[in-house]
Amino acid sequence: ASIKKKKYDFILINFANPDLVGHSGNLKATIKCCEVVDECVGNITDAVLDIDGVVLLTGDHGNAEQMLYSNGEICPAHTKNPVQFTIITHHKLHNLHEGSLQDIAPTVLRLFDIKKPKEMTGKSLL
Repeated sequence: ASIKKKKYDFILINFANPDLVGHSGNLKATIKCCEVVDECVGNITDAVLDIDGVVLLTGDHGNAEQMLYSNGEICPAHTKNPVQFTIITHHKLHNLHEGSLQDIAPTVLRLFDIKKPKEMTGKSLL
């Protein structure tokens, strides 16, 4: 409801569910958890796009994508696999750059036309 009312300029949501359930090593529960989060992200994305907003989707580490080690043992730890960073918008984006996690905050600032502080070492991906 807050999205459609445009009550906030910026909303940050942390879906920790796949991370927490992924630590259990329970593949069936982790798959179900990811399906539920996927549905929630879809609903939020639809609401944001309906008001011509922008969705930034990322993670800070992997976990649920690797449930077992190569020897078959449960992998309860975070992985070092690359994480996705997706920008979802109705507007065409040009010249997107590859980057790392340090570049996400400068990208958010750029979307809001806020100058990046010198303390930030990352660069905008836009």
